[in-house]
Amino acid sequence: MAVSSHPGQGWSRAALYEGAEAYLNALVAKDPSRLAFTSDVIFTENNVQLMLGDGLWNTISARRPDYDLKCADLQTGQVSWFGVIEERGHPAIMALRLAFRGDAIAEVETIICRAHELGPFPNIAGYEKPVRPLMLADVPPDQRLPRDRLISIADGYFDTIQLNDGTLFTHFTEDCDRIENGLQTTNTEIEGYPIARMGTADQFRLGQYIYDDRLRDRRFPLVDEEKGIVLAAGFIDHAGRVTDVTWTDGSRHTSIFHFPHSFVLLEMFKIVGGKIAGVEAVFITVPYNMVSPWVAPQPYVIRG
Repeated sequence: MAVSSHPGQGWSRAALYEGAEAYLNALVAKDPSRLAFTSDVIFTENNVQLMLGDGLWNTISARRPDYDLKCADLQTGQVSWFGVIEERGHPAIMALRLAFRGDAIAEVETIICRAHELGPFPNIAGYEKPVRPLMLADVPPDQRLPRDRLISIADGYFDTIQLNDGTLFTHFTEDCDRIENGLQTTNTEIEGYPIARMGTADQFRLGQYIYDDRLRDRRFPLVDEEKGIVLAAGFIDHAGRVTDVTWTDGSRHTSIFHFPHSFVLLEMFKIVGGKIAGVEAVFITVPYNMVSPWVAPQPYVIRG
């Protein structure tokens, strides 16, 4: 499999997508020997570094064809995939990131949201339909932004939800929708969650995520300038100290996080014309303040 069509000169989208397909096919076959890996390859599953061939490699039974969301970074040789796998008939939503060095895989990062996750996640039904055309479409050339600007807009999203007080630190389109582990949580109806009827920006203006103490270890490993997509990674930490909260409309609510808790995530941001137009996240619960294998530990600072 030739992924780097011109070694030292970048990658092609078709080759990177082919590399993702080759990985997924080898995974379903439970045979990592089908692939070329660098001698220092790093493989993580749900934020734990494993040996290649361990974890999902032992338990996967199928890959469902319905949902196939890919993006690629032609500058750094990375590709990502969001979709559904099965383990002995039990479906789970998976996010995958691969980084190539030449024709060999140097990094494999996976987040797998299984049925035991907190809340209504995963919502497999949300991935039993085609990917939103928005996420697959190319951004018109005259509306494309350089990678540093795209990262800045995505990082502003994380600034907005960290200690969310109603202030927006980025820009959204009016019809921006957010899908979390297959569940659409904006501009829709969810029983017991009335603000699901609101758009992404209006939800944030309420300050409903004020209990998100920190969005830490932020990484933006993949930028697809042609698609206007940034793939981000990081953690959301809930210290559990803030349980009674007041939204900006004056209404009082109780946080579901009454104990120390963290999410680890891989999240796609679709950016068009300088605004976030779509969000798609895969995340799971991990031990509170868990360290990432991908970054050096940082001091943990919480509000006083």
